[in-house]
Amino acid sequence: MRAAAVLLVSDHVDGSVHVLTVPDGTVTGRLTGRHLSEHAGFLALPGGRVACVDDRRGELLVLDPFGEELVESAVPVAVPAEHLACDPPGRRLAVTTGLGRNTEPWSDLLTVVDLDSGETARVRTRVGEPGVTVLGEADPLVVLRHREPGALAVHRFADLLAAPPGCPAVTPHALLPLPDDGHGDAQTPGSGHVFAATSEGVHRARREGDTLVAEAVIPWESPARGWYLRLDTRRQTLWTTLRGGVPDPLRWPEWTNQAWRHELGTGRTLLTDLGHGLVFRLALARRHTVFTRVHPDGDELILLDAHDGVRRFALPAMEGAPRRGGTPWEGVQRRAVAASPGSDWVAVTRGGHGEVHVVDARTGREANRLRLSTPLHHGGHLMLRTWSDGADGDPVGR
Repeated sequence: MRAAAVLLVSDHVDGSVHVLTVPDGTVTGRLTGRHLSEHAGFLALPGGRVACVDDRRGELLVLDPFGEELVESAVPVAVPAEHLACDPPGRRLAVTTGLGRNTEPWSDLLTVVDLDSGETARVRTRVGEPGVTVLGEADPLVVLRHREPGALAVHRFADLLAAPPGCPAVTPHALLPLPDDGHGDAQTPGSGHVFAATSEGVHRARREGDTLVAEAVIPWESPARGWYLRLDTRRQTLWTTLRGGVPDPLRWPEWTNQAWRHELGTGRTLLTDLGHGLVFRLALARRHTVFTRVHPDGDELILLDAHDGVRRFALPAMEGAPRRGGTPWEGVQRRAVAASPGSDWVAVTRGGHGEVHVVDARTGREANRLRLSTPLHHGGHLMLRTWSDGADGDPVGR
């Protein structure tokens, strides 16, 4: 019998992946010696499947957490993986490379994969930390979001896949200028639109043939800015968190945070205050959008419902949590959060403790606390899925 909801838990430092049923926490699968790229994240594929990248082995993994065999396929790709995306059917994938454990970008390799045919190719693009989207179904385009200088670089997927061996350098088929500080990517498969977050707002462009046409920028409507984008597949809404205040990472407890959402159908933008401190990635449940807030005065899980109602759930402190006078990034523990648009369950980690809190978003109460055999260094990384939750409607890794 297929589980109603499953949670994938990655400890990318320890090198393990657990698959557990939610909310009871029964372990149904485990991988060891697999160091998944936390930055590239998990990518939802049709049929409850999940794609991710093993940064140590240099493999794209397709996992089936609902099947008898967890690893459906493994394909060699260039690493360190920076971003991961697929076309709307989940057949053609692209993996960009970036920093890894280095102080500056050094790799210009891009890998494209056709899961149906088994074909794969590696090409050289441009050194940086490029974001990526794969637009279209019949003849998809690979769109790389570059920084310094900023641009959306358009490549035909078929051209990349047909590249000869030896990782040849490729030239974009088309370029669309962007500000130099882009960070955050999304697309809406039904409309052929691609979005990129910059300090100016959300730049959007639509596909026309094999090129992109720029459209009006969506303003943040705040002095702060967003650093990533998420597509709410049920409500066709773009989401991010706006971070404001002095950018000095040593003053992170003073950072302001606002939930930002833009309704693509109506054009409305709404802001909700989340409080001070570090608010990292968000997750989308059936009726709620979920955030974690880390602060020296106490951490919390924040549940925002469709009517802007906010419920806050206090989280137990983490040993090794970010402290005043230090940065929130280096050598500290963090929290990962996960939800599924087909479920009301929410999961959040307690980095360094090997614990995952399972919360019912309808009540804001903890239903279970899962204890794993690894510490979940840096908070680990999570994905929560139901078999037909529609999460694959967002074809960008998270």
